[in-house]
Amino acid sequence: MVNRNKSLIVVTLAWVTLAWSLAATAQSSATTSEPSVVAAPKGNPYRVAATLPARIISLTAEPGANIQPGQSVNIVWRTENPTRVTIEPDLGRVPARGTRLLSPKATTTYTLTVRGAGDVTLTKTLTVNVAGTTPINVSAAPEVTKTVPRTSDGKPDLTGVYGTAFNLGAAPAAARPKDAPPPSTEARGYFGAPAALKSGAESFRITRPAEDSGPTANCMPLIGPQAYGVPYQFQLVQNARYVVLMHEYPGVFRVIPISNNPHPVDPDPSWMGDSIAHWDGDTLVVDSVGYNDKTELSVFRHSESLHMIERFRRTDFDTLHLEITIEDPNVFAKPWVLSRDFNFRPELTRIDEFVCENNRDYSKLFKK
Repeated sequence: MVNRNKSLIVVTLAWVTLAWSLAATAQSSATTSEPSVVAAPKGNPYRVAATLPARIISLTAEPGANIQPGQSVNIVWRTENPTRVTIEPDLGRVPARGTRLLSPKATTTYTLTVRGAGDVTLTKTLTVNVAGTTPINVSAAPEVTKTVPRTSDGKPDLTGVYGTAFNLGAAPAAARPKDAPPPSTEARGYFGAPAALKSGAESFRITRPAEDSGPTANCMPLIGPQAYGVPYQFQLVQNARYVVLMHEYPGVFRVIPISNNPHPVDPDPSWMGDSIAHWDGDTLVVDSVGYNDKTELSVFRHSESLHMIERFRRTDFDTLHLEITIEDPNVFAKPWVLSRDFNFRPELTRIDEFVCENNRDYSKLFKK
């Protein structure tokens, strides 16, 4: 379906998959035609999207690439389906599309580099001419190993945006430590032994028919493995007294006090539960109880006795490790422990707005 002059673009809105056939050349300066709807490839739409080729749509200088000394210029870029985007010199890692105000002191050539599926790399250059100056000779900057930042009180700084788009599968075995647990069979993208159901609790297991639109299609709050299992970013904001955890989808948040105080004796059941946090060395431990029974844990329902512990730790500058321990004496025979790593997204300053309003199962609208 993909050749030198064609690429297949798939847009997935959790419950709907649209496929657009876009004419494009193999050069990074490709132009596109108007999209037309075609049959989408079969399979998990997020996995399909993860295989789509990266494209550089444009790299421009606004209002123009010729300036006088002391003037500024906006660098504007647009890409599609990247796994990583950088602009050198000066900018480093950047979002898939954006604008930056620059004030070069001399004529400078900027290089936009886009990495995509299959380790494909695309580049495009833009020269900003500064009148009367000698062009700067830009050499590749050496890789610098960054350490985990710390706050003024010495704690690891977890503040930032995290997540890996379309990362729904477990990492290959060669990438795991030898003592790591196996991939979970019930919480895709996580590592951990399968959940052990309590005797007589089989009714808590969820079985969906093939035509079901899935647990994330109804816009309701997500907790535990599912909250971090969707291909949307989440953001942590930390200070000495609180940590705020915000999920782009479905737009929920928790304001969690960092405190040694206990949970309320009898908390009112809520969607997101009652959470408190404390530090265990360099690990932030979030303890949550008081859930209602309306959410799911991957392929299981749960009771109001659910107790969940999340352990957040930055193993290095680029990686946030999360371990989730799930306990429910009415459902599980023993604690269910899952773990997963998330990429730090330094090019993002915030998660995007995602409004999931009046969602319906749209599959019937596409039946012939």
